[in-house]
Amino acid sequence: MTEPAEPQGLPVPQHVHNAQLQLSAALEKASGAPVDLTKAAWADVEKSVIQLLGGRFDPNNPNHQGAALGLAGGFALRLISEHQAFWFPNRDSPEGASLGFPEAIIMLSPFGAVMDALVQGKLTRLDDLAADIRRSLGQVKFGTNPAQALGGGQPQRLGPQDYQRLFDPGFLQFIVVDSAKAKQALESKTDALARDVRDALGRTQPPLPPEARQQFEGQIVTSLQRMEQGKTLAEQAERAPRLAELLTHLVATVGGTGSAPEEFWHDVVLPLLFIGTPASFPPLDDEELEAFKQGADPLALFVDVVPHSHRAPDEGLLGAFEMSEIGLVHPAFQKVGALRLIRINPERLKPMLEKYDPNATMDAVQRFTAHVSQAAGKPAAESPQGKEMLQAALTLLADLKRSVATGGDVCLRRLTEAEAASEQALAIVRRALQSPRIILT
Repeated sequence: MTEPAEPQGLPVPQHVHNAQLQLSAALEKASGAPVDLTKAAWADVEKSVIQLLGGRFDPNNPNHQGAALGLAGGFALRLISEHQAFWFPNRDSPEGASLGFPEAIIMLSPFGAVMDALVQGKLTRLDDLAADIRRSLGQVKFGTNPAQALGGGQPQRLGPQDYQRLFDPGFLQFIVVDSAKAKQALESKTDALARDVRDALGRTQPPLPPEARQQFEGQIVTSLQRMEQGKTLAEQAERAPRLAELLTHLVATVGGTGSAPEEFWHDVVLPLLFIGTPASFPPLDDEELEAFKQGADPLALFVDVVPHSHRAPDEGLLGAFEMSEIGLVHPAFQKVGALRLIRINPERLKPMLEKYDPNATMDAVQRFTAHVSQAAGKPAAESPQGKEMLQAALTLLADLKRSVATGGDVCLRRLTEAEAASEQALAIVRRALQSPRIILT
């Protein structure tokens, strides 16, 4: 029987690779002998690292963080060699990528693991973590494979795309949050929230399928019940930030847009808004004309070539928001590192959205297409994908216009592809949770 091909992940992130090379060179210089970060005993590596750092590890020292990143590269290579683990993009991870494993759903940030071990002053904890992973994978091999959930009940090997879909928050949507409802939810006791969510699951219309209800019970109700009872969700937001963000969305969201990949918002949707509907277009250079002749989509050229009619920030979030225009939904999120729910100031966008007309924008893109076709001496090829992208962008902008006009706090929500796919079911639960209860007497 032919062995299944191993999943191919990202190459080692360049900054991780560079940190590993730099640490290896520094350790060799400090100790006078090479230190193999992929094979040497962690107790021996730790002695060399302490000697290099000149004492105890300081997690706030950039040089010490660089050493930790180099160690993370070595730790990752050990797991890749032993278990065919792979890197996959993960914006939540300090490395910008995490390790996944093909035989079971196990996600690991090597840098986070190394930092924890160094802070505790015991790098050999990485051996304990590796043993835990080995044990978990062994249980999967001789038991039930959690990956069956992705394959219709049939065991399958997971790949980088599976992990990215499940764990990388690469999708974005704008939502409108009722600040009073958000405050009430976050400042409620977790046991009361668990009861409210369970009650809402029984009142959904249409009723949730049993498997979907069971999933919500496990992910939300059970998680709330496991938290420290008698304390509010806000008091425990640092411990469970994703749960706090999700409850805020369920209880307080009163409007919003569809979700789309972050790159689509950044490269197409918001540039269309800032460009507006110009009456004329700039001449194209030879490189741009050649790209068009080679099949470049006119929409991609439009957002790349046509100047903005409205000033956009030179830097900042999505090329549309200054850092000063970003805030917290609630003070409880002050200590949370990687937030997936943030409040944004929409004042910069409001005048553009008020004037936004999808038909006028479509007309501008069509006029630009004719402009490029004439300059290139070649008619534009009809691209179903290009038409679909333009329609999706126009719809998202219409959603955003309607949402901003709703009133309330405009927020940006990051979510994974899997979360985006389940948003329809989430909306059913949200309606039940926000609807008034009918009390029979």
